[in-house]
Amino acid sequence: MPPLTGRRSGQPGRVSGGARSRTAGGRPAVMADVARLAGVSAQTVSRVLNDHPYVAEETRARVVAAMLELGYRRNLTARALVTRRTDTIGVIAFDTGLYGPASTLFSLEQAARERGYHVHVATVPDLSEEGFVDAVERLRGHLVSGLVVLAPQRGAVRAMAGFPGDLPAVAVEGGAAPGLTSVVVDQVGGAVQATRHLLDLGHRRIAHVAGREDWIEADARLQGWQQAMADAGLPAGPVLPGDWSARSGHEAGLALLAAGVPVTGVFVANDHMALGLVRALAEAGVDVPGDVSVVGFDDIAEAGYLRPPLTTVRQDFAEVGRRCVDRLLHLVEGPDGSPPEDALVVPATLVVRASTASPAGEPPRP
Repeated sequence: MPPLTGRRSGQPGRVSGGARSRTAGGRPAVMADVARLAGVSAQTVSRVLNDHPYVAEETRARVVAAMLELGYRRNLTARALVTRRTDTIGVIAFDTGLYGPASTLFSLEQAARERGYHVHVATVPDLSEEGFVDAVERLRGHLVSGLVVLAPQRGAVRAMAGFPGDLPAVAVEGGAAPGLTSVVVDQVGGAVQATRHLLDLGHRRIAHVAGREDWIEADARLQGWQQAMADAGLPAGPVLPGDWSARSGHEAGLALLAAGVPVTGVFVANDHMALGLVRALAEAGVDVPGDVSVVGFDDIAEAGYLRPPLTTVRQDFAEVGRRCVDRLLHLVEGPDGSPPEDALVVPATLVVRASTASPAGEPPRP
């Protein structure tokens, strides 16, 4: 088998037999081997590995081809000692047991993997600044290249006030976080779609079951419902408190029935509470959608299999994950060091199923 050779006549040397994980001598390939095969300096190989912008494409292609042929794998530990970063993204998360944060975290991991990055998660048990700072320091210890912060609560945004300026970061639903780019679902727009759907069916008395206090999403969905009712020239119906759980939705349904408020439609701030609400109505002999139409928010996996299948608003968590990772890697890898942009908004989509219908005697609006 011929030994590795340098570049001759304008062409890099080749190793016969296709891709190899070791050199002809049997040892793992190192950067010097890649440089010799590609006919470049070790410094040029280093520049290619670190995606330096000032490397000619033809040179970059030669180096990549040599790495593939030798089966070269860069030493991430050595690289980290120099750059103080690895191919790892840190995620700080609150309330990961809830559907939204859990779905967002899964999408972030998927998107990072597609781009060759790993994810290291630090879960914060409380919304104190001390807890947040501790999570940041733990992730710094893993030499993360940047951070994504799941910040759906106002308390989480407040805790981020002292975020270190030397670490690239993106917030999810943290639009008020100073100095940070955020990626958000259009919560207000989704709530407007849900309420307008009920209005278009002919409903005029529409209640709302709200989400947990201190959550930015809960406020936005409440705002969208109020906005749609005001645009229709109608008074907003009663607001019943909830905490995202099916139990609280059931309690809201019982409270609505006990109050005797004549409503024909209910917009519920998430699907789990909608499930509890529908159960409470069914126990009282109130038919959905014959007597009361119900719209949820989230489009959980079970939404299409409830009884009746639930009309709801879908959040595109996969797109949220992609945009978060893309924006963060732009901050990490971008040569221009561009400052954070305004919030990146992901649209929400209404999914119509069998839990909504026109109220008795009320034809749909044209």
